[in-house]
Amino acid sequence: MPMATSKKVEGPPPDQVALYAKLIDLFPEVERKGATMPYTSVNGNMFSFLGEYGSMGLRLPEPERERFLARYKTALVIAHGAVMKEYVAVPDALLGNTREMKKHFEVSIAYAKSLKPKATVRKRTTGNEKR
Repeated sequence: MPMATSKKVEGPPPDQVALYAKLIDLFPEVERKGATMPYTSVNGNMFSFLGEYGSMGLRLPEPERERFLARYKTALVIAHGAVMKEYVAVPDALLGNTREMKKHFEVSIAYAKSLKPKATVRKRTTGNEKR
C-alpha cells in the first residue's frame, strides 16, 4: 500500500506576496525578511508576516487590536494550533487596500519598536575552533 504524502506548501501565493511587498515599500526603514515565508521585524520583534496560504498577521497593541478585531470582524491568528495573542488576522480585502493598511502598519511598527529588543542569536561554538 503506497504511503500518503503531504503536499508541501512553497509559501504564500505570489499575488498576496506582491500586496504585502507594496505595503512594506511604503516604509523605507522596514526590510522584508524570510525567503519563502515573508515577515518584518524591528529589534528582533516580528510585527507582521504572511502565512503559507497568504493570510497576513499583524501585531498590534491591546486597544488597537480590539478595535481592529471589531471593525473588520476578524480574529486572532492561529498558527500551528496555538493562538498568537497579539496578532490579528488581516482580511484579504484589507491587505489589498494599501492606503487603509498603511495606518495599521504604522501602529504595528511603533508597537514593535516599543518592545524590549531581543538578543541576537549567536553561532554556537564547540570550543574546538582555532583562535
